[in-house]
This record gives sequence, C-alpha cells and structure tokens, in this order.
Amino acid sequence: MIRFGIAVLALVLLPACSAIKLGYQQLPTLSYWWLDSTVSFSSEQSVRAKEALEQLHQWHRREELPRYVSFLQNQTQWSQNAAEPVQLCNAFAEAQNRMDRLMREAVRQAAPVALLLGPRQLSHMARQWDKKNEDWEKDWLRGDDQARMERRVERVTGRYSDFYGTLSAEQTAIIRTQLAQSPWTAEWGRQDRQRRQKDLLATLQRVSQSQMSVAQAEAELWGVWQRWLKPSDPVGAALMQAMSQQACNNLSQLHNSTTAEQRQRATRRIRAYERDLRDLLLP
Repeated sequence: MIRFGIAVLALVLLPACSAIKLGYQQLPTLSYWWLDSTVSFSSEQSVRAKEALEQLHQWHRREELPRYVSFLQNQTQWSQNAAEPVQLCNAFAEAQNRMDRLMREAVRQAAPVALLLGPRQLSHMARQWDKKNEDWEKDWLRGDDQARMERRVERVTGRYSDFYGTLSAEQTAIIRTQLAQSPWTAEWGRQDRQRRQKDLLATLQRVSQSQMSVAQAEAELWGVWQRWLKPSDPVGAALMQAMSQQACNNLSQLHNSTTAEQRQRATRRIRAYERDLRDLLLP
C-alpha cells in the first residue's frame, strides 16, 4: 500500500501528462505486481491484496483527485511569477498533507493483509530488498565524488528540464552549487533507506506474529509511515528538516532564474496535469 501511495503522487507530479491517465488507471494492477514480486503472496493473500488495492484506488479517485485538481490550480500562481521559498514550502506542505491522507487510507486497507503474512513472505521481502539495495548502491555510491556529483546533476537537471524546458549553462551551474551545498550524502541515503526497511520489516513481523486486532495492526503500520517521515533520532530528524527547507530554497532560486518562456512552459505543464486529472474524474 505504501508503494501505491508513492506511485500516486509520482504520477500526479512528475511524468509526462499522457502517462498520468494511463498510469493512474493501471495503478491497482501495477501495484499488485510490484507487491507480489516483493512479498510473494499466497492464493488467499493475493485475493485480499487485489481487493484492498482496488478499494484504495476507488477511494482515491473519489475523495482525493478533486483535491489534487484544486492543488494544481493554486500552483499556477507561483509558476508564472517570481517565487519565495515560503510559497514553495507551503505547496510542499499541502502535498505532504495529501500524501498523509492517502497513506492513512492505505494502511487501513493494508492492515488485514499484513495480518496474513507469514515468515516465508517476510524472508522473501528481506531478500528482495537486499537485491534492490545493491542496485541502489550501484547508482548512488559507484565511483569517486566527482562521478557521483555528475550523476546527481544529470538527474536533477533532467527533472527540471522536463518541467521548464532546456536549462541554460547558468541554471545548470546553480543546480551544481545547490547539490554541492546539500546536507544529503549517498552514505546517509543508504543508512536512511535501510532504517526504513528494517522498521517496516520489524513491524510486519510483530503484526503477523502477534494476536493483534485489525485496528492495532493499522496503528502499527501508521507508525511506520510517521517514522519514515521523521526519524526518532534528533540528528536524523534535524537533517531531514534541513533538507526540506533547502528544497524550498533551491526551487525558488532556480525558478527565479527562469525566462518568461520557461515559466510559460511550466504553467502549461501544470494546467495539462490539471486537465488530465479532470478527465480521470469523468464517469
């Protein structure tokens, strides 16, 4: 269910517009395939997982998509003009509120399925994560500091270019400086990734091995999501807060360096997202 939630937000905010409608309509199926490859459901669990994903999808289309439309309408205000970091932080906070609502419903649907998981599935999950962690480390830890930086610049530049169009050399230099000043490191990223995985795995073990009610299982899973967003240790929590503020500052700085043509492209992209979401709301 967590995968479903992240996929929803990514589909709404990141990819080309034509992918939103197709991807959103296929989310229950795609999410099930991903979950099954990670967990390896039994026949009974497969049925329950598919039902839960379909119910979550219906809830999201009915309850959340209209709010996403309103959210995107509000974003055109800053996209056309200069933007202050506080405006962008407010937008990020609203996006986080939307994600929290989605995850609250996701854990409600996931709790009955989590209670059915056994040691075989949890062992399979741990092995799958080990494989994915190896791939992550190849992407982010391979090479020296300069090689890592070049890959980060390339990825961030690509995301911004999809939104604003081709970036100038000066704008690419801004991104490079921002990344050099970022408190995020690949080493910390690996540790935080493993922290989240261990937290979820330990919680699922506790849920599946105890005689919990559905409500208790739901509370346990919701706790995982909250800890994912805010680590319990003060150093990790402070670092994530610093990265959040820097994200607002960075986007403000880059946006304010854009040309009128680039801002028009960004506004058109947001409005295209909005139209696609409106289409998804049609009967």
